[in-house]
Amino acid sequence: MGGTLDGVDKAGVSVADVPERHRYEATLDGQRVGLAAYRLAGGSVVFTHTEVDPSMEGRGVGAALARAALDDVRARGLTAVPRCPFIRGWIERHPDYADLVAGPG
Repeated sequence: MGGTLDGVDKAGVSVADVPERHRYEATLDGQRVGLAAYRLAGGSVVFTHTEVDPSMEGRGVGAALARAALDDVRARGLTAVPRCPFIRGWIERHPDYADLVAGPG
């Protein structure tokens, strides 16, 4: 993993995998505004924690982060284990990502 994913979304949010920190980071105008922490376990990406800067809540940062991270999981042929309540809830609201889930969150 590593590098910028999918470019910039419609809200101007860019998401990149930062494997040395075990997280995906969302940036806007060069500032980190969110992250989704993970650990690798075999062929799965276990999402453990997601946070968005409070000043950015409600602006689509979390959704952009979840979508880009899960798209990366799919592109790499891995599965997701959504232990983080935010990622788990996002997948529940977007059933087209349910096929990525490897096990219970």
